[in-house]
Amino acid sequence: MRRLGDLEAEIMDRLWTWNRPATVREVVDDINETRPIAYTTVMTVTNILHGKGWLLRSKQGRAWLYEPVRSREAYAAALMEDGLGASQDRPAALIHFVENMSADEVAALHEALRTVGRRQAKT
Repeated sequence: MRRLGDLEAEIMDRLWTWNRPATVREVVDDINETRPIAYTTVMTVTNILHGKGWLLRSKQGRAWLYEPVRSREAYAAALMEDGLGASQDRPAALIHFVENMSADEVAALHEALRTVGRRQAKT
């Protein structure tokens, strides 16, 4: 999976944070609170995200409502999977990754492994 571009990530971040469908106008207005951006630029990139399968859209009056297909967490997991796939020695890559984790992140990893283990035991 290719990493999102800067504006793609900025749009997706807003949609993930809001956790609801939104129009291009809402996204533009929010971005314009911190920096100027043209409506047409956001509209183009939002359409590109829809075309790439990142966003669903539905018509509301004359406007499109956009919402993410995947969660932020699913996106992060796919990036990590790609990172591991770049290594010829996955176990070594995992060791390096875990060595750079905080204690809280290691605890979360242990809990995630327990959860996956319980799910696999049920099947």
